[in-house]
Amino acid sequence: MKKIDLETHFATHTWVDALYSNEDYPRFMDDPATGKRRLYYAANTFEPHGDFLLNRLLDLGPDRIAGMDASGIDLAVVSLTSPGCEQLDPAVGTKVAHAVNDELAAAVAKYPGRLAGFAALAPKDADGAVKELERAVKELGFKGWKTHSNFGDSYLDEKRYWPVLAKAEELNVPIYLHPAAPMIPQLRTYGLALAGAAFGFGVETATAMVRLALSGAFDAFPKLMIILGHYGEGLPFLMQRIDHAFLRPHTRDDAGTVPDIKRYPSDYLRDNMVVTTSGNYLPAAFKCTREALGMEKIMLGTDYPYEEMPESISFIEALPMTDGEKAMLYSGNAGTVGFTV
Repeated sequence: MKKIDLETHFATHTWVDALYSNEDYPRFMDDPATGKRRLYYAANTFEPHGDFLLNRLLDLGPDRIAGMDASGIDLAVVSLTSPGCEQLDPAVGTKVAHAVNDELAAAVAKYPGRLAGFAALAPKDADGAVKELERAVKELGFKGWKTHSNFGDSYLDEKRYWPVLAKAEELNVPIYLHPAAPMIPQLRTYGLALAGAAFGFGVETATAMVRLALSGAFDAFPKLMIILGHYGEGLPFLMQRIDHAFLRPHTRDDAGTVPDIKRYPSDYLRDNMVVTTSGNYLPAAFKCTREALGMEKIMLGTDYPYEEMPESISFIEALPMTDGEKAMLYSGNAGTVGFTV
């Protein structure tokens, strides 16, 4: 059974150097007591980022391909790891994104049919991001843009970023909306346990997606498709509740209570969002997502190298699905966002 993995990550030395030299956050710093590398989201919040992880991120060669072979993955879609280029100074981020995209394109060319790419962009330079996305798709052959839940001081729904959304729709490529360390200060109180992948990452990414729906972005760009990992970052659980303010008499009948959008928020989630399995190993999460969104909206994502490919596949194999449903999840549904094997 063919398998397309829509969420795998990589890094480059250019990106590493940019994070070490960044005077603001996020940035790499080595702990003076232990010498261990840490990725600081803020002064009081960091994530260990040792050589084991970084070396796997830097590898776009035989070891990555061998891992795919061992798990039966035919095609891996690769994207720059979090925090990407969005939070860097726009001039620096634009240069880093260009260099990162060139390096990824070289790897894709070296392993045709095995690797594909999502572009890295620096959207605070909106004009530059539009040009780089067009270059990445038309010249480098990339299949979309992978961005993050926040840009350090702003979210993707703000209208200054809409030119990039417009270009993605024009090129008919998806946007993978991936977590980054949340910029919400209250989510940093307890360090990585609250701010990190276990909780804060998903909470803010879900917030960013709902903001897109409420902003009118999908009215302006109705063909735009957003991919979320982790079975939709909890949004399938909220598919009924998310329309509450638009339906209850005490809010519905008071003009100005809710944004002036053409449809209910849940409609945009159903029509403009697809999800991957990445990094969520709770059977109930799969069942809720299948019931709320439909089997045709769920795709494979392993979140390698942060998660292990064999664990991801073993979990999916144990889920109650028919062979036809597995074929949809593993590769068939990926065709709706431009990927085939």
